Amino acid sequence: MASGPYGKVSISVEECKGCGLCVESCPPQCLHLAPELSAYGVHPASYDGTGCTGCGICFYCCPEPGAIVVYKLRTPHPAMNQTRGEHAPAL
Repeated sequence: MASGPYGKVSISVEECKGCGLCVESCPPQCLHLAPELSAYGVHPASYDGTGCTGCGICFYCCPEPGAIVVYKLRTPHPAMNQTRGEHAPAL
C-alpha cells in the first residue's frame, strides 16, 4: 500500500541510551539497535533509511528528549507540477 517514504528519522547517537523502546514501538519496523557500541557503551537505535511512515510513535515513546526527530516528508500536490502559466484543473 505504501508507494514511497513518508517520513525520515534522525537519531542522535550521543543522546540515545539504547533502551530499545523506539525499536519495539515502530509499526513499519524500520528502526533497530546498532551492532556497534556508542561512546557511552550502549547499542544506540538506528534508522534503516527506508520504510518510515512519519507516524512519530518512536519520538513520543522515547524517554530521552532530543534523541529522535521525525521528519514528515511532503509530497508535491499534482497542481504544483504544472508549468508556469498553465492552470491546474479544479479539485
